[in-house]
Amino acid sequence: MAASASGDKAADDSLYPIAVLIDELKNEDIQLRLNSIKKLSTIALALGEERTRNELIPFLTESIYDEDEVLLALAEQLGNFIPLVGGPEYAMYLIPPLESLATVEETVVREKAVESLRTVAGQHSAQDLEVHLVPTLQRLVSGDWFTSRTSACGLFSVCYPRVTAAVKSELRVNFRTLCQDETPMVRRAAAGKLGEFAKVVELEYLKSDLIPTFVQMAQDEQDSVRLLAVEACVSIAQLLPQDEVELNVMPTLRQCVNDNSWRVRYMVSEKLTDLQKAVGQEITKNDLVSAFQFLLKDSEAEVRASASAKVTEFCANLDKACQEQIIMTSILPCVKELVADSNQHVKSALASVIMGLSPIVGRNNTIEHLLPLFLIQLKDEWPEVRLNIISTLDCINDVIGIQQLSQSLLPAIVELAEDSKWRVRLAIIEYMPLLAGQLGQEFFNQKLRDLCFNWLNDHVYAIREAATLNMKKIVQTFGTQWAETNIINQILVMCKNSNYLHRMTCLFCINALADVCGADIIERLFLPTIKVLSTDPVANVRFNVAKTLQKLSPFLDQAAIDEHVKPILEKLNTDTDVDVKYFASEAMVSSAGGYS
Repeated sequence: MAASASGDKAADDSLYPIAVLIDELKNEDIQLRLNSIKKLSTIALALGEERTRNELIPFLTESIYDEDEVLLALAEQLGNFIPLVGGPEYAMYLIPPLESLATVEETVVREKAVESLRTVAGQHSAQDLEVHLVPTLQRLVSGDWFTSRTSACGLFSVCYPRVTAAVKSELRVNFRTLCQDETPMVRRAAAGKLGEFAKVVELEYLKSDLIPTFVQMAQDEQDSVRLLAVEACVSIAQLLPQDEVELNVMPTLRQCVNDNSWRVRYMVSEKLTDLQKAVGQEITKNDLVSAFQFLLKDSEAEVRASASAKVTEFCANLDKACQEQIIMTSILPCVKELVADSNQHVKSALASVIMGLSPIVGRNNTIEHLLPLFLIQLKDEWPEVRLNIISTLDCINDVIGIQQLSQSLLPAIVELAEDSKWRVRLAIIEYMPLLAGQLGQEFFNQKLRDLCFNWLNDHVYAIREAATLNMKKIVQTFGTQWAETNIINQILVMCKNSNYLHRMTCLFCINALADVCGADIIERLFLPTIKVLSTDPVANVRFNVAKTLQKLSPFLDQAAIDEHVKPILEKLNTDTDVDVKYFASEAMVSSAGGYS
């Protein structure tokens, strides 16, 4: 009797994970249900492979009725379940629940289910693929609801390469059927997978079956379908011999460039450089250059902005033999118009890339044609335009030389150093060390040094912080002797400023410069200033003195620590402010070598 009871208890225990899962999935708390789904792998491990296949998976298949968030987690989990059901030879057990998830209404759930089905398909043998996954695909294709048919579109490319010729023929027919589906959502899904499917279809069937479908979809009444056909242009062009690209792809592409919907033209613009690489130099010269001009002059600002962002990449990909001639005669006139565009986003997009044209067109063309455009953009009313042009200034240094840069652009750069938008000032600061290194000490001292000090007193903390790092980088460029002569005294005098924020900046500069100035300057110049600030009436300044001494101690010898650092920290350690005492004690501990 006891043995029987023991056996019943063992049986009850073996059912425990499923029982708990059932209870949790019935709970009204969505977070509890979500958590239970996320620990499915743990439950599967407890059950073992066989019970997972025979109990857990059927239960999940029958229980798919939950909130979208829970279903999404389930779809993701099942994609990683192959080892838990016994490996690839049992992967087919995961298809039923994923098939059900691939038909639900919520798009993200269906997409995740299809992603997991694709993972599962990759683990099937060719035979199992035909026996288990292809029938699933065919059921989805013939489903009454558009949701199943949209999901089917994502499975063709993973099934097609490993099935027999007869099944391949059937799959091509099924795909074409979906491309002509009466529901726009299904046609859109098929158009989105057309390029992917084209890559696995044999060339003869690409020409006979998919290209006519591609042409038809590019003429679809729904612009959301037509714009996805543009993506397929790239894949199909890559697969065809060059002489057939002109015949089979270019008529459709020309049609898309002139499409009534700006969204289709926008997609052409987004994919133009990919198309450029796919169709080759000859077609680019004969067709895509004029298409690019057309897009740069488009009536919709979104299209012009997208095309503007591609200017440098498109020009860089042109055939070197005719590159300069095409840029100067066909592209640059459009660029000049865009610099004065009425839309700020168009000008901003252009400003982010226009400097990249300098190395392509060379010094003379840059000086004659591009520098005037750069100056216009540096003075543009929109801060984003000014910011983008500043951020790419380094592109032209090697092309025109620093002398020409300083004569042409430096006045505008200096003006922007006091721009009302702090992000513009920040961009100038970040560019300053590079500019300083190229201009040299004398020029920097005359034209730019005062700007760097002004930034240290800026009302925006991010600017003051960047300015201290800027000082460190400039000292690394010009050396400690230059620093002692030209900037250190002006920094240290900030310790007497009536604004405590400026006194804090003095400490921050000392922190930053310690890495590059060495022990002599620290002991001779920095420590006396720190001693003055250790008695500052503002507690924030005093505890930053402690943090600064903690930073400086590793650069000093024992004698300097005993003579200068230790007395200051000991005094701060008795401060009335708890934060000052805390940081002083921290500094004393970290510099323990000096207090042994």
